[in-house]
Amino acid sequence: MTDLDQHPADSAWHRWAPVGQTLDTARIPGSGPAPSIASFELLPLDEMLVPEKPRHGELDPSECGHCKPSRYTIWQDDDWQVSSGFEGGLGLPFVGSLAPRRHVRLEDAPIDVLSGLGPMLQRLSEATKAIPAVARCHFSRWNDGSAHLHLWAYARPAGMMQGRGAILPYWEQAMPAMPDDMLQDHLRIVAEALAAGGGEAFPHGRPASAD
Repeated sequence: MTDLDQHPADSAWHRWAPVGQTLDTARIPGSGPAPSIASFELLPLDEMLVPEKPRHGELDPSECGHCKPSRYTIWQDDDWQVSSGFEGGLGLPFVGSLAPRRHVRLEDAPIDVLSGLGPMLQRLSEATKAIPAVARCHFSRWNDGSAHLHLWAYARPAGMMQGRGAILPYWEQAMPAMPDDMLQDHLRIVAEALAAGGGEAFPHGRPASAD
């Protein structure tokens, strides 16, 4: 294995990023030390109560946020939508959700939705990596808050080895919000890259932070 001739990653996002600073972890639920600290303690295990409270849209699909038109939808076609630019801003170069436009769960999604998911993951990954600061696109699924199938996309910055793997969402919660003009530029890059393959960028206008 040969040594690489490494140098600091350079993009508008990298020049903004608070490298060398200990970040505020107050936004992380049950937060402890900053990510990548050698050790931390979990909170005491709560009593586990059932039945669980219904998720958004579980009892009444009309209450599902994924089904309603939203200014946070940065791209959509007849079958899928990508949302980002949420209130409070983003610290990573891009974080967004991918969801079918039909109100389905993973457990009951028809085969055409499931077969369309793979190509959409590929398209969104490539669109996210069109942002100069991005090396990888991570995908996560929890679905504990909504009864509508959706996955989260997290852009892992180039050179950010501390962000590899499952810890990247914690970094997102600890990072300060990037400047709005940078955020809007990143949203535009992703939306236009997706629209180049079909569909419409910003079908309901720009996210509210652009006002």
